Formats: sequence, structure tokens, C-alpha cells
Amino acid sequence: MADPQNRERFELRRQSDDLVYVFVRKTRPDGTVGYQRQDQDLWIEHRPDWGWVAWDPESQSCTGRPWNVLPADQVDHPPEGDWVSRKGAKSYVYRLVYVS
Repeated sequence: MADPQNRERFELRRQSDDLVYVFVRKTRPDGTVGYQRQDQDLWIEHRPDWGWVAWDPESQSCTGRPWNVLPADQVDHPPEGDWVSRKGAKSYVYRLVYVS
């Protein structure tokens, strides 16, 4: 596990097949901070009513979120632990882990 103070990058590790997506902390053009996936323009961002989520701006819908941490209990970075996602008719379970 990464140093608890290092919140610059994390991995989402898909539990069904060990696929790993890497996200890096960045400042967005509007000044907000989010985490961008390294291989695509996909973001984990903080939304006022949702907390930290994967958000699809085109459909204005949540495509992934923490499983066990309510928005009110989230802080200034996405929570470690289980996350779930939805892509079309499929859902996946990931483990979010901060890395160096």
C-alpha cells in the first residue's frame, strides 16, 4: 500500500479478472481536482450530491462509485476499498488502492 499521505495516483483493480486501471490526480480546466484514467479521458470526480464517482458528462449519470462509503463520510480524495461500476448491462467490482 502507498504512503497514506500519497493521494496522487491510484489503481482500480477489477476483481473478476485482475484488469487494472491507473488514475492520476489532476486539476481540471474549471479548477476542480479529479483523477483521470491514464489511457482514456475518463474521470473520477467529486460531485456535491454523489461524493466521489465516475461520472459520464454526456449522459449526466454515475457510472461507478464506492460501495461502502457514503458521500457524507468521504473526504478530499476517493475512498479506498470496493467500488462498483456499470457499463451497459454489465456491472463490475473493483478495489481502489493508492499507489506510489
